[in-house]
Amino acid sequence: MVYKQGRRQASPSFVIFGRANGLDRSRFGLSVKLAQGGAVLRNRIRRRIREILRLHLQEIAPGWDIVIHPRSSIARAPFTNLATELVSLIRRFTARA
Repeated sequence: MVYKQGRRQASPSFVIFGRANGLDRSRFGLSVKLAQGGAVLRNRIRRRIREILRLHLQEIAPGWDIVIHPRSSIARAPFTNLATELVSLIRRFTARA
């Protein structure tokens, strides 16, 4: 439903798809493509994104279903840069509602 009925927004390292869910919390999904590398690299990418979400959950507006698609550049980027970029992307996305 997020892909069909939601909106899309992109940044240099991420593409996010989302829509309002009517709940008092936001839900997140990750989609890391096989083309981004082997299992170790893909799991590292997932762990980095989950940690960003865990650290910044209070800064993200509730009531959204968001699917995050990282781009290949995420594996080499510094963690703090990724955190800043993803959180600001999600904030811009949820503010446009």
